[in-house]
Amino acid sequence: MLIMATLPQSQSRWTNAFLDPMRQTGDPLADQAVGQVFAGGNIQSVNGLMQTLVENDGLVPESLPAAIRDYLAASGQLPEWADPALIRTGEQIFWRYGPQVIANLFCYSLPFCYAARKGVQVLWLTSRLYSNPTRRIIETAQAVVDVMQAGGLAPGGTGVRTAQKVRLMHAGVRYQIKAYQGWNPDFGTPVNQEDLAGTLLSFSWVVIDGLRRLGFPLTPAEQEAYLHSWKVVGHILGIRPDLIPSDVADAGALAQTIQHRQYAACPEGQGMAAALVGMMQQYVPGNLFDRTPAALIRYLLGDAHSDLLAIERTPAAEVLFEPLRSIDRILNQDLHAQAPVARLAEIFSRKLIDGLLWVARGGKRIPFTIPTELRQAWGVNWTA
Repeated sequence: MLIMATLPQSQSRWTNAFLDPMRQTGDPLADQAVGQVFAGGNIQSVNGLMQTLVENDGLVPESLPAAIRDYLAASGQLPEWADPALIRTGEQIFWRYGPQVIANLFCYSLPFCYAARKGVQVLWLTSRLYSNPTRRIIETAQAVVDVMQAGGLAPGGTGVRTAQKVRLMHAGVRYQIKAYQGWNPDFGTPVNQEDLAGTLLSFSWVVIDGLRRLGFPLTPAEQEAYLHSWKVVGHILGIRPDLIPSDVADAGALAQTIQHRQYAACPEGQGMAAALVGMMQQYVPGNLFDRTPAALIRYLLGDAHSDLLAIERTPAAEVLFEPLRSIDRILNQDLHAQAPVARLAEIFSRKLIDGLLWVARGGKRIPFTIPTELRQAWGVNWTA
């Protein structure tokens, strides 16, 4: 079974001496492409690029500047170490546990990111400048589906193109925020390498750990396969090779180190968390599950870190989850004791997906899309 890494930092390769410079490091390939567009001085072209990246589900290379087309050609290759068999296993895990993965995304992965005081500043600022928190949350969920659906990480697959787009958005945001007078240099380079690594962990290691906590543990081989899929994504996103964990244990050690380095209460993280909880309450039909988002966040992220995000301490959380949490602390995991949590998470996640399929983004109805075969496998069969 998977447990949180507990190695002292001195025994891990993830040291402050290594990670501190990563907070000042961006992404040379994507930064150069975006810099060439901005250097042209054509504000209309710059605004058009950002609008295309934010509002469109796909990229149309013919409509983009030459520097961006060159970037797309250079950044879409899978790494030499990508293993198609491991990627297929990762896709099968998503096929089997997709609703639970989505529940983990909203109730564990995103809060895991929001609790990092320095990293969340970019998320908060870009939500104000370019879209809104709800829209960004929905787009993140769509990116996970794009990556983990069958063939998503095949050459030219939907997940590859989505990762390229996200990488380019990061570079655009990095360029503009660097010029923003209100940016605090203590936060480091916007969307820096450490924050990118933390985000990658939130989609990989955190999901693996969350499935375990919810009562859906993966075998060691499955854990490594799921992590491998996201390591491939990390390569496409421009994360430095020496920041991509070697295995699940290494990923857990990096997750713990980032928590020790970055976790602190701040208004921006609390604002993003409040928007996340409000979105889930809004899009899950009815009001029966209104207290479930906060309860699941507390169960998965833990009380100490949930307190940093000002997540509500609901009676439902204490009544439903505290006995299970106590048993988990004593036995490390008891699937029979966690069965009520597993069932609650499964029902909640399916209802959340139902709601997401209706969501409108940016005042324009653009559906949250899931391939038909996945909807059928998950028992989420609503269609427009």
